Amino acid sequence: MERLHQRLEAAEKALAAFEKLANLKKPNDVERDAAIQRFEFSFEASWKAAKQYLYDIEGVDAGSPKSVIRSCREVHLLEDEETVLALEMVNDRNLTVHTYNEEVAIKIHKNLTRYNNLLHQWVERMNRKVIE
Repeated sequence: MERLHQRLEAAEKALAAFEKLANLKKPNDVERDAAIQRFEFSFEASWKAAKQYLYDIEGVDAGSPKSVIRSCREVHLLEDEETVLALEMVNDRNLTVHTYNEEVAIKIHKNLTRYNNLLHQWVERMNRKVIE
């Protein structure tokens, strides 16, 4: 359970940093790229917290980000629409290695506000369930 608390704390810290850049309306190239990088960190910290949550609280052992997201839907941490968005988020996360491609970077950046909101809700729900 200690590991779960550490993972949730790491996710919250990553999300706090991400939020500072996720909602910029007209970022320059450096701000856009920094926001994408913070998205990567936040996504990694959040799905790993969810993986630990599923294992410690729900007794579910899921291995990949997509299986963790699907399992979170099954245990009602994510609703159906959120699950679809979260799976999209995984695809965009996998594309972040191509941010040297301007079109890819712009496409990913357009989704960051929605991803930021979803990640915050996801982590908050896990925190609430752990406290219960």
